[in-house]
Amino acid sequence: MESKIKLQDKSFKPFIPYEKITAAIDGVAEKINADYKGSNDVPVLLCILNGSIMFTSELMKRLNFNCELVTMKLSSYRGTSSTGVVREVMGMTGSVEGRKVIIVEDIVDTGNTIVELVNTVKGKGAIDIKVCTMLLKPEVYDKTVKLDYVGMEIPNAFIVGFGLDYNELGRNYKDIYVIDN
Repeated sequence: MESKIKLQDKSFKPFIPYEKITAAIDGVAEKINADYKGSNDVPVLLCILNGSIMFTSELMKRLNFNCELVTMKLSSYRGTSSTGVVREVMGMTGSVEGRKVIIVEDIVDTGNTIVELVNTVKGKGAIDIKVCTMLLKPEVYDKTVKLDYVGMEIPNAFIVGFGLDYNELGRNYKDIYVIDN
């Protein structure tokens, strides 16, 4: 893990090492595998781009049942803060009608994106929706949508790495870094 990284005008320091991330993913996968054990359904993993690419990839490798992958791209951040408005940048790449869906997110903070996603997936005819997130900021999550699978809880700080970005930079780091004020 690098001691510090610089992305544009911001500096970030080490926060969560890759080993701790993978342990959290192992735990999430274990719970999902238990829930879908013996099921004849083939659920759809809905990967929310771009942030959850790395999480979805690691999670899929650990699932021991058949599943399909559908992607969708949303945006609500500008710089280091949420705009409060969730924009659909790219629609779903497949159908979820009549399907069980596991929404796979990198991080849940205010919950605006999750509420929008659940409503969108319901509107497209999914029969069951589970929400899976690698990271949760519980001190700012104030929505009633149930988060079924949470990798780990973190404080309300701006982070990058393991798919998370600052103005599209920093996603490629395997560790997670926190803004260094």
